Amino acid sequence: MFPLKTAFISPHFEGGAVALRLKLPLRLSPRLAKEAVSILLAILGITVTSGVCYLTLCQAHPIFASEEAYISFRSKAEILSKEEIEQRELEDWTAKTNHKYKGLLTSRPAKGIVHVKMTKWINNRPVKINVVEISPKSNSKLQIKPKTAADTVLNRKATIRNIARAENSIVAINGGYFKPQTGVPLGTLVVDKNVLTGPIYNRVALGINSDNSFSMDKSNIDITLRAKKLEIKADNINQPRMLSTYTLVYTEKWGKMTPPAPKYGMSVAIKDGKIVAQNYGSIEIPNGGFAVVGPKQKLEPLLSAKNIKIDINFPETFEKSEHIIGGGPYLVKNGQMYVDIKEQRFGAINGKNPRTAIGYTENNELIIVTVDGREEASVGMTLWEISRLMKDLGCKYAMNLDGGGSSVMYVNGKITNTPAYKEGIAISNAIVVNEIQPEPDTIAAGESGTI
Repeated sequence: MFPLKTAFISPHFEGGAVALRLKLPLRLSPRLAKEAVSILLAILGITVTSGVCYLTLCQAHPIFASEEAYISFRSKAEILSKEEIEQRELEDWTAKTNHKYKGLLTSRPAKGIVHVKMTKWINNRPVKINVVEISPKSNSKLQIKPKTAADTVLNRKATIRNIARAENSIVAINGGYFKPQTGVPLGTLVVDKNVLTGPIYNRVALGINSDNSFSMDKSNIDITLRAKKLEIKADNINQPRMLSTYTLVYTEKWGKMTPPAPKYGMSVAIKDGKIVAQNYGSIEIPNGGFAVVGPKQKLEPLLSAKNIKIDINFPETFEKSEHIIGGGPYLVKNGQMYVDIKEQRFGAINGKNPRTAIGYTENNELIIVTVDGREEASVGMTLWEISRLMKDLGCKYAMNLDGGGSSVMYVNGKITNTPAYKEGIAISNAIVVNEIQPEPDTIAAGESGTI
């Protein structure tokens, strides 16, 4: 073979590229010349073949093409369907919860739901705990909402089993506080954007948003009666009177009649923007309308008004909320333990008691918890103890719900905790978790009914 001598880099630059030159012997024998030509032709052939192969590969598969073409190909390849994204979320969340609740008694009553039973020991005393974690991202068919004991009126009570069965719910827990004598919720309750009741003491509430996310904030409310050149502020809706100076709005959900007017007060009934009745005591709430009860001096300007409307607004935090349910106090706020017992006027419930709590994580998983109490097998928790539990479960925000005899958890047709009374006491409202099924007429002819 022809011996190649070491190549050298020329100090000359041609067209911006470094020129490579080879020093070859000046005199060649015919045999060596023939070998040199063969080698050069072989190198040229390999070069041409490589170029053709590269161009062919560029056209055949974008990974061998330009960077821009490769990025374009990769973007198209990674466009996943909604079902594929949901399946990935489910796989990731399932793996995470398997690790999170390792060694505990768990079940998965539906896609995106895990139920956990555990016992903690606090100061050498046992506490029985039920946890349900829900991942809306893992199952878009899940629907989480408050549910009242009756659809037409607020002053009704029912057991959580009956409330859950009426909705065909997978999971249900007791909801917010209520007046034991009547069942009327005490605190904010909004269902399907319909304001059923307003807050008391500006307590904290959970918002369940239209995009299946959650929010939590103090649920102060702004209620304004409007007519031409007239605005009258009201203090609450469908709630008992706290002060004689309050102006309160009552809808048909409250019942047939309003509470009596306060001393030096009056009541007016409004329908289709007009005053249809007035007196100085209790008044009938008109069908399709509402009534206002408050100080006479404040309401008298309404008597000559027309086109009376009512505006109800919650804080910006709840701007996207389809449902809002009040509770309190806070248990976790912005990832930190936070129990504002005094501010929300909950001093009377701070001992070891049965508890119900609700919160959500940074990744939008909903955490609901019941704690059994007032028995040897489970002594219950203080508000600070359940605050720590909710933080340990990963909650970024969490709040307390009604507790004591009301604390009941229902999963897949069974009461899973041990309430003070069998099945739990009759309650005013609950939070239910349902799996929405497609309408029958959405299934094409000849297809299976299983989606």
